Amino acid sequence: MVNEKILICTDSGETVEAMTPVIISASRSTDIPAFYSKWFFDRINKGYCVWRNPFNQKPNYVSFSKCKAVVFWTKNPEPIIPYLSELEKRGICYYFHITLNDYAHERLEPNVPPVAERIDTFRRLATKIGKERVIWRFDPLLLSNEISMDVLLKRIGNIGRQLKGY
Repeated sequence: MVNEKILICTDSGETVEAMTPVIISASRSTDIPAFYSKWFFDRINKGYCVWRNPFNQKPNYVSFSKCKAVVFWTKNPEPIIPYLSELEKRGICYYFHITLNDYAHERLEPNVPPVAERIDTFRRLATKIGKERVIWRFDPLLLSNEISMDVLLKRIGNIGRQLKGY
């Protein structure tokens, strides 16, 4: 399907051309569910958002008028859970790619909740929306002097066992 463009009126009253994607891949570069849930749903209600190209900072307007699905990429879906019914009311499907790894000992991800809490959130979300809409990612796979292949595989296996069935 070709991505059509439409004219929209911005918050400032300016008329601009906007993309109308059917599927929106949200938050590959910014964790919207973890840090910007309220903003995202405010923009859904406004009907559009602005995405800046990271290479040239050119603004690209994105209309939600034809959106049928959103793919959320996150390390912490907890803050967005209360808002999900809004998507359902609008008939917008969604699912999650959740990056859940265990580099706590190395302190590589200081701004994420503890592993046990993230596992609990994953399970609660899968129970709420269905396990077929929640995908687990252990990413990145890191090897170092402190993290051998055996250590890494044990960490992956530990999380995998706790997510089994979810």
